[in-house]
Amino acid sequence: MDEEFTPLDCLLPSGTQRICLIILNQPIDPGFLSTVWSKALLRACADGAANHLYDITAGHRDSFLPDYISGDFDSISAEVKAFYSEKVDTIVTLGGLAGRLDQTMASVETLYHALSITQLPLVVIQGGSLAFLLRPERIYRLGVSTGLEGPWCSLIPVGGPCRTHTTGLKWNLEDQVLQFGILVSTSNTYEPVAPGDARKPVTVTTDQPLLWSMGIRQDSDAVKSE
Repeated sequence: MDEEFTPLDCLLPSGTQRICLIILNQPIDPGFLSTVWSKALLRACADGAANHLYDITAGHRDSFLPDYISGDFDSISAEVKAFYSEKVDTIVTLGGLAGRLDQTMASVETLYHALSITQLPLVVIQGGSLAFLLRPERIYRLGVSTGLEGPWCSLIPVGGPCRTHTTGLKWNLEDQVLQFGILVSTSNTYEPVAPGDARKPVTVTTDQPLLWSMGIRQDSDAVKSE
């Protein structure tokens, strides 16, 4: 199954993804919030995240009213879940990759749970990092020419060994097994291109869920200028 997806499209004001925004109980990047909030079709705060949203939007809080403040989504009906799923391209989570290591690992583990809950891509963004879990038995074509990409990317076999094939990376994997203690693809980067040329998509196939992570440009004007 082929699947085309541009992870950082959600941070482009001109991006085309329809997104659902979930804010976690961690510091919020104001630049990311402004862009993602304006594009989101559904906005939710998880418990204490409402406190961060309240503080960061002082003076214009009426423009940042979440649709939901909740810590438990078990009560949502199948009908309502299906309704919103059909109107959303991507679920974006702000926060979850900083602070305590165990909580960061919990965020990664949540990505595994999400595989059985929704078919939508779920990306976790904080600071200069984005994390996204690739489903097995698909051919992913990841757009990496938005201008927001940082210099690094990685493929990490968190759940177990993953037989992986890639194109579009500086150090590609040719049907190799990624496994802790043997080989992981950290500190990778993109295939070099001539100045002014757009990068080709990165393609990834894997036989098991595989964590894709990538850097986000840290100069604050990068988001505003796109």
